[in-house]
Amino acid sequence: MERAEILNKLAVGSAATVPQEPAAPAALAALATLAAELDLPLADLYVITGRPVPADLLPPERDVKAMEHFAYLASHCDHAQLAALEAFVRALPRTDAPGPFVQPASPHRRPAETGWAAVLNGLLRNRGFGVRELPFTGLSRPTLHQMVSRWEADRHRQFRLRCLAGPLGWTLPDLFALVGEPYSEELRPVVHCRHLGRVFTAAVPLTTAQLLQASEQVHRLRGGRNTGAWQPVSEGFVGQCPDYPEPPAPAGPTQFG
Repeated sequence: MERAEILNKLAVGSAATVPQEPAAPAALAALATLAAELDLPLADLYVITGRPVPADLLPPERDVKAMEHFAYLASHCDHAQLAALEAFVRALPRTDAPGPFVQPASPHRRPAETGWAAVLNGLLRNRGFGVRELPFTGLSRPTLHQMVSRWEADRHRQFRLRCLAGPLGWTLPDLFALVGEPYSEELRPVVHCRHLGRVFTAAVPLTTAQLLQASEQVHRLRGGRNTGAWQPVSEGFVGQCPDYPEPPAPAGPTQFG
């Protein structure tokens, strides 16, 4: 079965519509095997299939401001820095921390309990994010709040998926397949690619103190440079992301002769 078909079948009739009853151990073991085969976080497959995520797959209880700061700094790394940062984060020791992480309540909108809005909110929670803690995605906070409370199919959905796939660590083809949205090869992430999201996924087990360590590492990797207040695209994104190689130069004469 094609990868896109597997993802689409996982979502159809699951959390996209109705929460599921607790599954038998054999079904959960099969889910873990599938997560490994697809190279996707097991916690995400729990969310997609409408099952409660086990506490040991969620981030520990931690300061959301520490995660917000780390995410902001990481979002300005180039691809070489992202790779080094991911390796640093994965090498940090795993500790017994209180948990699991609880998303901060929003005064604006209540997250949905069913539908794609609930799936999206679950994917964010798996990484330790509320809407306010996300780095810049190309979407406004009111739009993000609307998406986790009532996300309906409309003409903007492709654009929104392209904005969020990267911070979630999902490829565009996978996320489009999950949602059942038509995908074409010329589509590109609006702001960040999945390599930023891989760092956030690696950081799931980190405590507040370790997130601060990781933030210090970003400063070291970037030579102490200030990120500034507005950089909507990771530095070097177009030329460095291996997912989107530059098109070959046209054959024959050019405008320069």
